[in-house]
Amino acid sequence: MDLKAGLWQQQTLKLAMTQELTQAIALLQYSAQELSTFLENKALENPLLQVENNHIQPINPLIDRNRRKHTKNTENDWIEQIAAKSSSKEDQLLNQLNLRKYSSIQLKIIKHLIDNLDVNGYLTAEPEEIADLLGVQLELVEESIIVIQTLEPVGIGARNLQECLLIQLERENLKDDLALTILTHYFIPFAEKKWKQIAKELQIPLQKIQEIFDMIQQLNPRPGARLEQESASYIIPDAIVERFGDGFSVRLCDDILPKISFNDHYYQKMTTTMDSHVSRFLQEKVQDYQWIMKSIEQRKETLTRVVSKIVEKQTSFFENGKEYLVPMTMKEVAGELEIHESTVSRAVKEKYVQTPIGTFPLKSFFTSTIQTVSNESTSSSQVKNEIASMINSEDKQRPLSDQEIVEKLKSGQGIVVSRRTVAKYRDQLGIASSSKRKRFD
Repeated sequence: MDLKAGLWQQQTLKLAMTQELTQAIALLQYSAQELSTFLENKALENPLLQVENNHIQPINPLIDRNRRKHTKNTENDWIEQIAAKSSSKEDQLLNQLNLRKYSSIQLKIIKHLIDNLDVNGYLTAEPEEIADLLGVQLELVEESIIVIQTLEPVGIGARNLQECLLIQLERENLKDDLALTILTHYFIPFAEKKWKQIAKELQIPLQKIQEIFDMIQQLNPRPGARLEQESASYIIPDAIVERFGDGFSVRLCDDILPKISFNDHYYQKMTTTMDSHVSRFLQEKVQDYQWIMKSIEQRKETLTRVVSKIVEKQTSFFENGKEYLVPMTMKEVAGELEIHESTVSRAVKEKYVQTPIGTFPLKSFFTSTIQTVSNESTSSSQVKNEIASMINSEDKQRPLSDQEIVEKLKSGQGIVVSRRTVAKYRDQLGIASSSKRKRFD
């Protein structure tokens, strides 16, 4: 082996991503709101970049009456849009209690229990743990749990789903001895619809269990969800598709973006200095400004082209509705636009488009292709609609199995899918298996 020291030349090829390219990619995947925030932060770093928000006009329903196309009850309309004051989960529960009835120690326990309720309203900590943590008697913790379980919504403070349903049966005047027996002693087989075993042991008909199941279905398995008050979220579309004659037009929603300009006054003032450090600083900031302007234009052009191509390929969707969504992949759009697939992915990431039939995520227009017997193709969303329609109209006493759905799709619609695909789509639709959909009445 030659271990001598020496100098050699070696030529290699590697891809290096510059900081400008990295930022340009980030700019493309920003939504309009994120881009606005980016520009405002950038203005703090670059004194040559002026950002003005004066041109952005807030929507005033009292003034903009023509746009709303009505004049009556305008004041009531905008007043109703003011968000209600939200209260915490603890406040909503404690407000139901007469706090004077409880000692300071018990109030401390009750507040600690409320803090340990999950989003479903179930108690996540064991009573023994709470007693040890707070240094109180276990009996006092158990009493405090019962206090919480008397509050609204009914079922709050339960340790699990089984206890939650039992509390509701007892509180909502639905107390049924057979229902209590089944939930207490046969909860798992009842939930898994192994009803023949229950019917045999209790010597009751399956129809009776079906009645109890229908009654239980009316209860709320997630009482804590009623306490979660989220503020209304508003979606600001990044693009707008509008009808224009016999077709559609596409425009970007840049109204919320700040106006960008070059601070020429600052530039001229600073160029009078002979300091080399200042000159270098100005040169960097000029390049930074030019890059931002160029990247924004590229973003605008790319996003417009991608949305326009979506509209072109999904015309039936915009004209007739969701069920007419045709198969389309990002690779297909990228090929027709002669750009990389990742560029399409970044362009549609977390962006929304406003259309005549509603506002949709841009990603929702891309669906996988399903082959048909006629060598044509259909979209996965269309297949899901067909599966949901079949199950809605099936005989509930003899529900369709996944294999039967496969055969009906092929014979009736000419759609070729596997049983595993049907099962996957059914799960995505939140539809139970045939055994759990079966009714006995």
